[in-house]
Amino acid sequence: MTNRPRLSLLILSYLVVFAVSATAEGQKGAPNEDLDRQFQAAATEYDAGKFAEAATQLEALLPYGQKSYELHELLGLVYAGLSENAKAVEQLQIATRLNPQSATARTNLAAALFHNGDVQLAGEQFRKALALAPDDYDANHNLGEFYIESGHLAEARPLLEKAQKINPAFYDNGYDLAQAYFLTGALSQARDLVQSLLPQKNTGELHNLLGHIDEKDGKFVDAANQYETAAHLDPSEQNLFDWGSEYLLHRTYEPAIEIFEQGSQRYPNSPRLFIGLGMSLYSRGRYDDAVKALVAAADLDPTDARCYVFLSKAYDASPNQAEEVIKRFRRYSELQPKNALAQYYYAMSLWKGRRAEAAAVDLQAIEALLQRSIALDDSLPEAHLQLGNLYADQHEWDKSIPQYMRALQLNANLPDAHYRLGQDYVHVGKKDEAQAEFDVYQKQRAAHLAEGDKERAEVQQFVYNAKAAPASKP
Repeated sequence: MTNRPRLSLLILSYLVVFAVSATAEGQKGAPNEDLDRQFQAAATEYDAGKFAEAATQLEALLPYGQKSYELHELLGLVYAGLSENAKAVEQLQIATRLNPQSATARTNLAAALFHNGDVQLAGEQFRKALALAPDDYDANHNLGEFYIESGHLAEARPLLEKAQKINPAFYDNGYDLAQAYFLTGALSQARDLVQSLLPQKNTGELHNLLGHIDEKDGKFVDAANQYETAAHLDPSEQNLFDWGSEYLLHRTYEPAIEIFEQGSQRYPNSPRLFIGLGMSLYSRGRYDDAVKALVAAADLDPTDARCYVFLSKAYDASPNQAEEVIKRFRRYSELQPKNALAQYYYAMSLWKGRRAEAAAVDLQAIEALLQRSIALDDSLPEAHLQLGNLYADQHEWDKSIPQYMRALQLNANLPDAHYRLGQDYVHVGKKDEAQAEFDVYQKQRAAHLAEGDKERAEVQQFVYNAKAAPASKP
């Protein structure tokens, strides 16, 4: 879903006379009119977005206006424009102390606190602003937005609804309320509100939100159409990802590949677009191309665990780029030394990539990595299965059998583990146990759809998690 900047500070009009401290004026001898002109010039610079220039002029006025609410308020807004959040908070706190009954002052202080990471204090100020002006649009809207940002959707809805009644023409509140409806499962209300906003403002974010509503409502074709419209109106990274993901989710791979290719060309620094492309190519059977896309994603964000899940699958089907892939898994294992999966993936890349050249396979290194993976997390059945395979290939049945048994204890629905355990039992003369494992293997293979189901679940999890992640932080 498109994430928009939220909790903006309110822009005030400063067509007022600058209030000068009488003591300061007497000390400095500066004419009141000159100070007022300098203040108005600073306000003009602020309105023009020239925050540094405005800050210089306002800072020069501080000795004359220690008790001026307007000076501290405007300087706080200027610092916020410069992203100097700590300074903004300091000035807006002074302004609030000078004018404690101003809902606007408390709203601006709350927004500055939020952007400075002081979420709890921000909430207190937003609530105080609402208490001062319970029927004010901004007070209701901003507290509603704060609750959305904080994940308290149930608290956000009534505030946004009240703001919508106060001023139904304000687009931002309408969008936020539609989003709150969607996130709380009120799909019909969300759809109706979005459709009422479209004639007012036909934006990509509205079509994107409508796509999410249709997707959640099971209307795949409608969702795809809305995502496409959103991407045409606003070809942002978010909109292109959502459009391609919709086709990927529903296994319409050719359009997904085309969209992700276009998206990755437009946004060459987007890891998730390359992951989406790699997954689409892998699902279509284009394994070499999938590996290339996923390697590119790994280079863009070497710590993104999602990339390696699918890179391991594509690499398993196409080990033609062994050295390049091994480098990425080695780097991942070094970046995440306490991550059991990182060690497992590196072990398997070494093993799979060099099986064709047996002399180059360092079995001791692979064994050590698998053992390290298990030591970090004993609940990974795949690590136990592969360590069992390693021992069985070396005819070390006394070591392989316990690994297979542990893998099956963790996940009994592993046909390969049953088959390999059966083979080991044959080697150690346990024919009855071997036959029992072969019987289970045959039954599971006959109706085994779990691997495909697992891959679909992994695709779905990636898409939904990546959609939830903002393209950029507000």
